[in-house]
Parts: sequence; structure tokens; C-alpha cells
Amino acid sequence: MFKDSATENVTQLVDGLNFAQKVDRSLELIGRAHAEYGDALVVANSLGKDSVAVWHLAKRVNPKIRGFIVTTRYKPPETIEFMNEQVARYPELQVFRNDAEIPAKLYLSDPDRCCDILKVQPTRRAIEEMNVSCWVTGLRCTEGRTRTDFKEVEQRDAGLIKLNPILIWHEREVWQYLALNDVPVNPLYAKGYRSLGCGPCTKIALGADERAGRWIGTSKCGGECGIHTRPLKAAAGAPK
Repeated sequence: MFKDSATENVTQLVDGLNFAQKVDRSLELIGRAHAEYGDALVVANSLGKDSVAVWHLAKRVNPKIRGFIVTTRYKPPETIEFMNEQVARYPELQVFRNDAEIPAKLYLSDPDRCCDILKVQPTRRAIEEMNVSCWVTGLRCTEGRTRTDFKEVEQRDAGLIKLNPILIWHEREVWQYLALNDVPVNPLYAKGYRSLGCGPCTKIALGADERAGRWIGTSKCGGECGIHTRPLKAAAGAPK
């Protein structure tokens, strides 16, 4: 089974493989997963540099691979514009969002709840409505302190495989891939951002941690929105 493969030591692979070997490995991982799951393999596209790199890799494996984007009412205008450009180019990208009423500035008073409502719940809905058995992410173990314990192939929910095909890539290798393949990126990177999210919770930050600019001044500083840490298979009766 595919889920039993790719068990090598992640830490050793990060610096043990060169750029070309990592690209080949990523393509192989996506290819093997697509061979097993077919149309039930779907790419989660956050519109960040890592996601668009994975989206490009997936399209090299099979141009018909589908994807989904989760957007929120707080996304910066640049991200919305980039999203619209991507959806126009790739109609197989479906957009999900949650327009439920929430308290004003919930992102300050309870950022975990805000992320759960606006990001985790739409992700669960995307996985359910698109009949996903394997979702593909742009997560990397070199991004920051909260992403060091992930594997290339994971099963954190029963019946749902999570594939992280560029897990072992360095940030510079992502930019190298994007440049070599002339892949368009979110214009916010040209303004100095390294990790992108909702406008109120994303700042330009210093330091080695790419995610240091996320949720500054809150209990989630440099942390996670929840889609990589919480169950994504919606339970019966759970909010969507």
C-alpha cells in the first residue's frame, strides 16, 4: 500500500538529497499516490509559494488532477487577485469559504476559534464534497518549529491519506523550482513576506523561522491554523 511507503528518515533526506533528486522524489510520490487514488487525489492550494510549487508538480504528473482553495473574508487583496487568476487558468480548482457570522476581531480574542471556523471547517467540507481519499499539501519540515514532526505520507484521519511531497525541500529550493519553471507567485512575496495567511494575522518578520510573522501578538504566534493538526474527516452532525 502507498501509505506504508516513504518511511525514510526525514531529517537525513533534507540535506542528503540535492535539488534535482528532491524534485524527482516529489514527482514520484505524487505519481505513486495518483496511481493508487486517481481522481480521489486532490491538491490543497493555499496560494503560497509552496502550494503553487506542489500544484505545478502535480500537473506534471497528470494535468487533470483537481485542487481546492480555502479563502476567508480576511485575505489580502493581492491574494484574492492571485486566487482569481489561478482559478481562471485552472477551472479544476474549487474555492471553499465559510461566511458564517463571527464576533468582530475574533482573530484577536480567540485566534484558534477564528481559524477553526474560517479555515478548518471549509477544508473539511472540501474533502467531503470532493470525495478526497488523498490530499496533497505544500507543507515543509524546514518552515518552522511547528512543522518538524511530519512525514511525507501520513494518515491522521481514518480513510484520508495526507501527502507532503515537498516536505524535505528548503525554502531556497522552492524558489529555485518556481524560477526555473516560470511559475507565477503571489505578489505579496515581492513586498517582503515569507509566509502568507489572512491579512490581520500576517506580518513581515525577521529571523530564520519563515512562519514568525504569523499571528504575532497572539497565543498562536508562529503556529498553525489547524488544518495540519486537527481531524479533517467531518463527523456526523459536526458543523461544516
